[in-house]
Amino acid sequence: MTEQKIDTQSWLMLAVLSLIWGGSFFFVGVAVKELPTLLIVFARVGLAALILFPIHLLLIGALPRDLKTWIACGGMSILNNVLPFTAIAWGQHSIASGLASVINATTPMFAALFMALFSLEAIVPRKALALVLGMVGVVVLKGGHFGDLGPQSQGIFAVIFASACYGLSTSWSKVRLQGIAPLTIATCQLIVSALVMAVLSLLFSDVRLYAGITWPTIAALLMIASLSTAVAYLIFFGIIARAGPSFVTLVTMLVPVTAILLGILLLGESLTANQLIGAAIIGVALVVIDGRVLKIFRVNPA
Repeated sequence: MTEQKIDTQSWLMLAVLSLIWGGSFFFVGVAVKELPTLLIVFARVGLAALILFPIHLLLIGALPRDLKTWIACGGMSILNNVLPFTAIAWGQHSIASGLASVINATTPMFAALFMALFSLEAIVPRKALALVLGMVGVVVLKGGHFGDLGPQSQGIFAVIFASACYGLSTSWSKVRLQGIAPLTIATCQLIVSALVMAVLSLLFSDVRLYAGITWPTIAALLMIASLSTAVAYLIFFGIIARAGPSFVTLVTMLVPVTAILLGILLLGESLTANQLIGAAIIGVALVVIDGRVLKIFRVNPA
């Protein structure tokens, strides 16, 4: 299977997506102050589905009826919405939004690992080095130990799990989503996610808590649903159609910049020395796994 062309427009779309998704960590950081995890995710995917469904009807028409498309989008909903959204929101009850975004930047490394496991792309020495650097970065970021299993460790592990889910979704999209319109993928994915989260919220949370939230939380939920989910997924799947699933995972390399700035300026968060050094190591790993900078300096990226 040939990889799509990576052009200037693909990079511009990636930059816009990074700004939007950087904001998502901030919006979750606001919402976790008043709502439990399941209700945040249910509002996010439910409102986003309500936004995209009429747009799909207007621009494309009725939703697909074939089971193959719904299985493909349903799998993507679990790997790309339900599991990672829930894990990140749960983790952000214990760790700062900026730190969560830095850990989430390990997604391309998990993507490379799963691509290799499913024989979709080979792990060349450059990618193997990046995987090792990424793991070192996470260990440094935590402070060199995970044995305490306290709230911070649990939050970090939750976001690492989310990154692994995003990485696995890259392989799923490469195999299952070819030939499906980006708007259809985004709409069907979010509809399935909304149904799953509705059941989970009714069974394991108290939806009456929505009635007591303040305007900042309402605004955060509306923004994360409309901008950071509905609009973001239109751009996300558009990039996949243009440049391929491996390229789009590089967005996590840019997201922490926005997320950290918003967290510091608006949420009063800060990063420790360990977290800054760990973030820098993860950044180097992402540069290595991408390979383009190595080509600039005429280093063999293989």
